Formats: sequence, C-alpha cells, structure tokens
Amino acid sequence: MKLLVIGGSRFLGRAVVVEALARGHEVTTFNRGVSHDDVPGVEVVRGDREVRADLDRLVAGRSWDAVVDTCGYVPRVVGESVRALSGHAGTYAFVSSVSAIDGFPGKPAAEGKPGWPCAPDAGPDDGDYGVLKAGCERAVEQGFDGNALIVRPGLILGPHEEVGRLPWWLSRIARGGRVLAPGDPGTPMQLVDVRDVAIFTLDQAERSASGTHVVTGPAGNTTYGEWLGLCKEVTGSDAQFVWMESEFLVEQGAGLWVELPLWGGPPSAETDNFWSVPTAEAQAAGLRTRPVAETVRDTWAWLREIPEERRVYGVKSPHGMASEKEAAILAAWAARSE
Repeated sequence: MKLLVIGGSRFLGRAVVVEALARGHEVTTFNRGVSHDDVPGVEVVRGDREVRADLDRLVAGRSWDAVVDTCGYVPRVVGESVRALSGHAGTYAFVSSVSAIDGFPGKPAAEGKPGWPCAPDAGPDDGDYGVLKAGCERAVEQGFDGNALIVRPGLILGPHEEVGRLPWWLSRIARGGRVLAPGDPGTPMQLVDVRDVAIFTLDQAERSASGTHVVTGPAGNTTYGEWLGLCKEVTGSDAQFVWMESEFLVEQGAGLWVELPLWGGPPSAETDNFWSVPTAEAQAAGLRTRPVAETVRDTWAWLREIPEERRVYGVKSPHGMASEKEAAILAAWAARSE
C-alpha cells in the first residue's frame, strides 16, 4: 500500500509510520520538520498544511491508497488538506478523539453518536478541543471524494509520548520517597496503547474501510492504584504512595488532569463517563488492545534511553507537579492526620 501520513514524526503519527513500514508499505510523510526527525525509510515532503502552495506541491504527480491525518485540530485547516488530497487517495483516515462526541463526558459516549455541533470550516477560536475535532470530522466526511474513516481514540499512552502523562509519573516514581497519590486507588481507568491505535487504523485503511470507530482499551482495564503500582514495579523504585482524598487536593490547589496526570478530581456528573467508553463496534471490526502493563514497561524502556536532564515532554502543555508543591501538600496532609 502507498500511504501518506500527515505528521508522522511524533507519538501516534510515528507509531503509524513504524507499523506501516513493518508491513512493507511505501510511506510518505508531510510535515514541517520542526519538532522531530522522521522515521528512516520514508519519503519526506516538507511543508505546512496551512499553506496551499505546499499542499499543491505535495500532491503534484503523486497519489496514495490512503492518507492518515494524525495532526488535524482546526476544521478549516483540515478542510484545505481534504480538498487538496481528494482525488489523490482512496481513503482519508482522520484521527479525531472521543472528546468529539456530543455531550461527552457529561453524557455517555455511545458509539455512532454524532459529534458536537461545529461547522466544517470553523476556525481555531470557534470551540474547544472536542468541538473542533467534531468539525474536523465533518470536513473529512463532507469534503473527501472517497472513503472517510474517522478514528476516535480514548486516552492514549505508550512509547514516545510527548504529552508527559505516563513519562512524568514514571520519572517521579523512579525518584522514590513519599509520592503524592491522588484520589481513590480503586478508580477504574480505560487506557489504550498508541501502537494499538496505529494497528487498528492501518487495518481499516488496508480494507478501504469507512465509518467512525471509538478506539480505546476495555473499560476498567486498570485502576489508578494498579497503574501507579505498575510504574513502581517497572522502575524498581522504593516509592511510598500517600493516597489523598480528592477534595483535600482541590483545597490545596492541585491541578486536575495536568498537574497530577489522569487525576480528574472528585466525582462529578460532568466527568463520570470518562472511563466508561464503549468499544464493541471497534472490537467487532478487529480492535485488539495489549495489557496496560506492557504499555508501562515499554514506555519506561524508551524513557530510560534518554538521560533525565534531556527528557522533553509536555512542551505545549507541561504535565506534572513541581517537587516543592508536592512536598508542601504532603506536609499539609501529614499535619491534618496528626
């Protein structure tokens, strides 16, 4: 198969490229070449998807069996790419997000449910992340003359994660000592490995499939306590987890999701459905997901290849709590317990 990956050098895009090359496909990547090096073995086309002349140069004299778009966030921008590539590929696979589903996570994320109301030509200021992803989906579905494949992943982790969720927890736990652990250790989670999202997307593209799929791990495939325990196990750390009530952490000014990655705060009707996303349709289409333990192990193996002082992740949205703040909250918790 001849494959074009828009992006292709970071996290999910990189995983798609690595898997495609392993399958023997011819892969072209289109990106600015700013953030990461491309995977060896691809045809590299440098350009900016927001520049029409660059898109015209990309498609001139080229065609592909499928396009995988891993870095579309603004409907207007995605629409330009779709129009340029229409007629130059058979399938356009767009990586969206479960956050695009209308009402989620305040309402259940039913499979096949339409996205948030958002125009296919919306600009960057016309909604939040999930709303704009829904508009991007419509830009693909309405503008591409061919198979439109929409992949809505859940919470993605794995090697080469640049956001810094799992890498931060692994690095923090590896340092050992008393570690602030947020909320209820029994809180169920629903995680998916980046490589499994890549495999599913390529499987569908190879079949010239279309339609929309929610792609994540099975609900409850780990708990917060098990997840942090896996981090301790793979790092060989002497960490001692100090579990604190979510309400206390909110009082102490601990930041949800970002400052303490994947901690959503006290139970709330607005977020109660986040870790219970149905995936039966994707499983019927061939989705298979590996154990969370494998994701944690392989992410630590990748992270260990990078000296700690050179580990860079979360550049756009830094994740993790400063050590001084963690120490202050630990002291406040200890004082409250005296």
